[in-house]
Amino acid sequence: MNSNIETFKYDNRIVRAFAIATVIWGIVGMFVGLLAAVQLFYPDANLNFQFISFGRIRPLHTNAVIFAFVGNGMFMGIYYSLQRLCKARMFSDWLSWFNFWGWQIIIVGAAITLPLGYTTSKEYAELEWPIDLAITIVWVAFAVNLFGTIAKRREKHMYVAIWFYIATVITIAVLHITNSMEMPWSPLKSYSMYAGVQDALVQWWYGHNAVAFFLTTPYLGLMYYFLPKAAGRPVFSYRLSIVHFWALVFLYIWAGPHHLLYSALPDWAQSLGMVFSLMLIAPSWGGMLNGLLTLRGAWDKVRVDPVLKFMVAAITAYGMSTLEGPLMSIKTVNSLSHYTDWTIAHVHAGALGWNGFLTFSMLYFLFPRLYNTKLWSTKLANYHFWISMLGIVFYCIPIYVAGITEGLMWKQFNKEGFLQYPNFLETIVQVIPMFKLRAVGGSLYIVGTLMMAYNLFKTAKAGKFEPDTVAQAAPMEKAPVAHGKTSWHRLLEGKPMFFTVLAVVSVLIGGLVELIPMFLIKENVPTIASVHPYTPLEVLGRDIYIREGCMGCHSQMIRPFRSETERYGEYSKAGEFVYDHPFLWGSERKGPDLAREGGKYPDAWHFSHMDDPRSTSPGSIMPRYSWLLSQKLETASLPARLRALRRVGVPYPAGFENGPAQKDLEAQAAKIVVNLKQGSVNCETNKEIIAVIAYLQRLGTDIKAATPTTAAK
Repeated sequence: MNSNIETFKYDNRIVRAFAIATVIWGIVGMFVGLLAAVQLFYPDANLNFQFISFGRIRPLHTNAVIFAFVGNGMFMGIYYSLQRLCKARMFSDWLSWFNFWGWQIIIVGAAITLPLGYTTSKEYAELEWPIDLAITIVWVAFAVNLFGTIAKRREKHMYVAIWFYIATVITIAVLHITNSMEMPWSPLKSYSMYAGVQDALVQWWYGHNAVAFFLTTPYLGLMYYFLPKAAGRPVFSYRLSIVHFWALVFLYIWAGPHHLLYSALPDWAQSLGMVFSLMLIAPSWGGMLNGLLTLRGAWDKVRVDPVLKFMVAAITAYGMSTLEGPLMSIKTVNSLSHYTDWTIAHVHAGALGWNGFLTFSMLYFLFPRLYNTKLWSTKLANYHFWISMLGIVFYCIPIYVAGITEGLMWKQFNKEGFLQYPNFLETIVQVIPMFKLRAVGGSLYIVGTLMMAYNLFKTAKAGKFEPDTVAQAAPMEKAPVAHGKTSWHRLLEGKPMFFTVLAVVSVLIGGLVELIPMFLIKENVPTIASVHPYTPLEVLGRDIYIREGCMGCHSQMIRPFRSETERYGEYSKAGEFVYDHPFLWGSERKGPDLAREGGKYPDAWHFSHMDDPRSTSPGSIMPRYSWLLSQKLETASLPARLRALRRVGVPYPAGFENGPAQKDLEAQAAKIVVNLKQGSVNCETNKEIIAVIAYLQRLGTDIKAATPTTAAK
């Protein structure tokens, strides 16, 4: 019997590397978030320095927290648990380190390019095409390493955590590749291959499921591994874990359109998103209950063990978020919550509670084991828990209040039937105290994280790192064979490739049902005869608008509500956006909607507003964009931009970019300069502000002469 036993080593170096990266990037991402939060009540906190203005650091914060903090935490937990679940060292140490260093290079690339304004504008997918390619390569390396390890496992049974790891790897690959179809026009810039409504559907099919399969499924797998280990108890129900997994991976992929309710997206797609979102409550809560009930009989341990404290709070936050999300997808609720800070509170309740706390628990679990010692200070870890919990309360409750306040004020009419608060700034003034409390909550959360970093550092110094853990196990083919009746799922767990194929099919069904009709059935995107491509100057202005992250605070989608049509103008139509690469509907309003901005104000007003928003809009929290008045408009790349847009379907005439486009640009710029002089403003035609004004004055003007047609682009 002993002759069949093999001796091997688990690789702890890669786990330690990802753990250290998790802590470092977590602190960085949180501080960037705090800077962004402060700018929402003190806009001059950017010191009029364009590279740290709100529009540029907001995506830096989300990418740092999601892909740097949570991403490294995910790899840390998977590389530790997968080896032990498979009773095998990782398939390739080289691939492990390629995964590590490749991921860190990607993060550094994001930290450099996003503040410089290189962004696709798509939420959670802002990184430009070279970094997208790098993500694909690193993810493939991770997938090969994961499946290679599963293939050489010594344990025939694939534990539930591995199911979730498999679903994560394959689904993120599908989502990333589909949403990142771009047409480059420079080494660092591109245009989306999709336009308007189609682009919006693909983006939120990706965006929602990036949350599902990057922030949820891998962390559920980690929960299923680390919770029983920390509690010393088996998972409550194997059958419930089966239902949880298959229902979740099948249903989640359908829910993306609930981010686009009451938009120009066809009603059938909106309804699908809402229905499947509501159905998600069942498997999500099944997973939560499976986790919490695993602790039955171990609650005395929870009171004293910070690892379990963080885990219980994380699982509870998961349950609350996965109940609130489906409720917010109900159309009547969404009509109030969408574009408000309610969504921000919801996202952060999940991110800070579920992902943050579970990551903290894994770090507290792993460091003593990696360094063969006890946690340096259990008391400090408990302080961390309560301070961070207080931080979540101070963050989320005020922002929930702010969100509901915004939604109600936007919709309020007086007795005479007019908008009670016609000026958007009246809403902003009311919620600024909530923004200040949010910053206090974020500060407390960061203080807790710094306490953890110190505790882990002292733990490492007190122990001795074990680079390899020696283990023994029999080869899989020589392991004892179980006798008696075996369940169908247990048999499936012994066939990883077949299991993976079933998971792929489960995931793809929902995506194909939603995406294929949007691209093949022309009636889903009816065109409007009066809608024309942007002029060359407007193209440059739109790209500057994207560079500065204006879509992070301004939507361009008027919903068919009386409160919105009276405030902003006629509701938005699908045909208005057929030349928008990418779409810019936005997901939050810190400022008014801009879909009908064109012609509302004279050019001089926009000039002054961009230079100093408070000069035209007292109380505004918009940062100054005074650099637009002095920076020269870059026109050398105009031919490349127009060629790229033609390749993705915008009908610019052949050869237009070789001469006529520049003349068109100069003529339009000259008209704007004349208009500015009439408003007592002097400006040269070659400044960036001229292009931005051209773009803003174009918004919504096509629809004024709109006549629907049966043709579709």
